[in-house]
Amino acid sequence: MAAIARPSFIRPRNRVLVASADPVFRSLMMRNREDSGALSEEAVGGAHALSKLLHYACDSVLLDRHLPDLDAKEVAELIRQRYPQMEVEFVDSQRVGGEHHETQVYEGKESPGGCTKSRIGEEQIATSAHADAADVQPLPGMIGTGRAIQVVYRLARMVASRDTTVLITGETGTGKELVAQALHQLSARVRHPFVVVNCAAIPEALLEAELFGHARGAFTGAFQSRLGRIHVAQGGTLFLDEIGELPLSMQAKLLRFLQNGEVQRLGSADVHRVDVRVVCASNVRLLELVQAKQFRQDLYYRLAIFPLELPPLREREEDISLLAEHFLSLLSAENGLPLKQISGGTLNFLQQLRWPGNVRELQHAIERAFILSGVEIHLAVKHFQQFGDGGQLREI
Repeated sequence: MAAIARPSFIRPRNRVLVASADPVFRSLMMRNREDSGALSEEAVGGAHALSKLLHYACDSVLLDRHLPDLDAKEVAELIRQRYPQMEVEFVDSQRVGGEHHETQVYEGKESPGGCTKSRIGEEQIATSAHADAADVQPLPGMIGTGRAIQVVYRLARMVASRDTTVLITGETGTGKELVAQALHQLSARVRHPFVVVNCAAIPEALLEAELFGHARGAFTGAFQSRLGRIHVAQGGTLFLDEIGELPLSMQAKLLRFLQNGEVQRLGSADVHRVDVRVVCASNVRLLELVQAKQFRQDLYYRLAIFPLELPPLREREEDISLLAEHFLSLLSAENGLPLKQISGGTLNFLQQLRWPGNVRELQHAIERAFILSGVEIHLAVKHFQQFGDGGQLREI
């Protein structure tokens, strides 16, 4: 009787991300991990590692203590906040050299090769993250003290002083342009222009001329030469909003500009070097557009060097009262009226709503309720209930 074949179970190979600016060191660490049966991926810095983790599923991260862009401890804390189950190890590339390439790690102490393994429980992570976030000041023009938005403040302040390309994602109305403006204001480029281009608002036929400019006679109606928005932003920040709407034909040209920093106007052979910091925003997931062949993969990786994801208002329940009172204060001042107030019961009602339009929807709701309240000093639930699901005014 033939023996019954037993099914074989193959244990998935561990995946590790190695982050260091030293290519020799990265190669060494990756080879050591692969010799142990693991799969490895590399990142050239802290921001690159955070970006990689968005699309590269791994079990552990090996961080060089001497990252070129961000503090390794801060990167580790951000990884722990986002991926509590992920193991983070520190390695000192300046101590791992010559023929001494010990890669063993020890719990709670450094190894001869300069490695430290760090394991922190989820409760400790949450406590540490909350304590760190409490010290972060809001970005200019933004309001909120909740943990979700504090993470955004912290990340934005880490990257603001650098020229790193930032991709801001989040639902409509979460404040993506406010974050872009804050990045500009907190940077050394603040004295130079902040130029906004809404990629969804400009017809495809005109978009290239708007971005790169044109020479006189380049096309019908081009009676004089004109600088493009990229050139106008010289020395400052170029904010490309709704980047997911950029036509494929323009994506290749934008990628070329990001790679070489050169601008060539339509109808001109002259090439100009332009120094701008690029910040992009999208309310759709660009990786899904990449998979659908609607967005270039190489452009996505070039834009998402430092991703910032803004939380929806439904995840910022503790900030709703602050935002509502702020908008109400502005409306009272603008209309020359005594400061109106929102009762505790009304605030509880607002906190229970889903707010699909996020902060912008809340702002409009406060303005409508302000008008409906008339001479009343308090905004009540009834002033908000007078709007149906579609936002139409109705009698109650």
